[in-house]
Amino acid sequence: MPASKEKTLFFCSECGYETYKWSGRCPSCGKWNTLVESTVVTGPAAKHAVSAPAGRENNVMRLSEVSEESEPRFSTGLGELDRVLGGGAVQGSLVLVGGEPGVGKSTLLLQICASLCLERRVLYVSGEESIRQIGMRARRLGVSGDNLSALSETDLDRIIDLVRENNPDILIVDSIQTMFRRSNASAPGSVSQIKDCTLALMQLAKTDGVTVFVVGHVNKEGSLAGPKVLEHIVDCVLSFEGDRNLIHRILRAEKNRFGSTNEIGVFEMTGEGLREIPNPSEMLLSGRPSNVAGSCVACVMEGSRPVLAEVQALVTPTAYGNPRRMSSGLAYDRAVLMLAVLERRAGLITSNRDAYINIVGGLKVDEPAIDLATVLALAGALLDRPTGDDLAAFGEVGLAGELRGVTAAEQRLAEVRRLGFKRCAMPARGARDVRVPDGLEVIRVRTVSEAIKELL
Repeated sequence: MPASKEKTLFFCSECGYETYKWSGRCPSCGKWNTLVESTVVTGPAAKHAVSAPAGRENNVMRLSEVSEESEPRFSTGLGELDRVLGGGAVQGSLVLVGGEPGVGKSTLLLQICASLCLERRVLYVSGEESIRQIGMRARRLGVSGDNLSALSETDLDRIIDLVRENNPDILIVDSIQTMFRRSNASAPGSVSQIKDCTLALMQLAKTDGVTVFVVGHVNKEGSLAGPKVLEHIVDCVLSFEGDRNLIHRILRAEKNRFGSTNEIGVFEMTGEGLREIPNPSEMLLSGRPSNVAGSCVACVMEGSRPVLAEVQALVTPTAYGNPRRMSSGLAYDRAVLMLAVLERRAGLITSNRDAYINIVGGLKVDEPAIDLATVLALAGALLDRPTGDDLAAFGEVGLAGELRGVTAAEQRLAEVRRLGFKRCAMPARGARDVRVPDGLEVIRVRTVSEAIKELL
């Protein structure tokens, strides 16, 4: 039998491209300085897959013979997490939970064990903590149960053997960067080790029907550590966002084969763990200043949930040759576009002023419905005129300065009225058949200039 051989490969940390020769730029995705050197094993010892257990075969089936029943789901015990997953976790799926260190990934997964272990067997595997440390954290969070087991191990081959012996329904691996396979000579956390370990867990989930949750760290750029191909392997990629110095956390799905990627879950970090916030609008609007220029409330849709968020803008004379633009929570290109529309279509000069835009609460919005509130906040800051504490707005702004309609207008209006707002600005186009809640004045505007004239 030929001996195993080691060879050096270079992996792109962005797209997963493999090559035998290093170069400064990835030939596949075009990113610079992303090729990482890694040693892989070839030959008989290089086992990169997990074989199916005895007695279980993967048979070829006609697509017309496949059952129409949906994948079986079960609740995780946290309604916000179930919402992001699309109604609960799917049996036999592989879920990747990513986020910065200390944001609460391990707390989230250990906390759901309290509900999961009531009816299912759960195995919590940690490569970063000892069993004693896991137990201390579980007692602090109030997590206990006879069906909950813990293991401190980094050898993934041994973990898979123990899973086959104990037959848990749910496997939690914390984290994928600490795991290694004996058949791979690379160090734990390297690109090839992460790929091999994730592929092994994927095959374990599909062949044995075990639901696997995997924790993944992020790099300094904020993207998931390891190659981009890691996200292609798993069924669902959850991103846990939030500043460690703040108490609020936002969970969103960047990929979901079994549900929508537009839903978000909002949590509050406390001493006893994560607490769900079923009404994020109240949280995002808490502490809002009264009657201040440069502030406007927008109603955006996060999946099927209307969320009210405060858009703040600050416009000051520039001290440099080129005005400075900064945006937090709103795409930079979108912010620059709104400034250009203000100057060209509304006659408000912004080319000689610095502009700063912020969405309060750490929320990141990419929906065009936030355009109208952004324009009103910028115009209010420039003219030093407040929009009023009782006004909310939504609508897409076009390059011609026109306002275009958005989806779910009735849901947005109902949420605006429920939180006590008395006025709401929205595009006049497509608003004829919209039902208006009692006690809410709807201001229908057609252009940016008309909105500024009527509301400021």
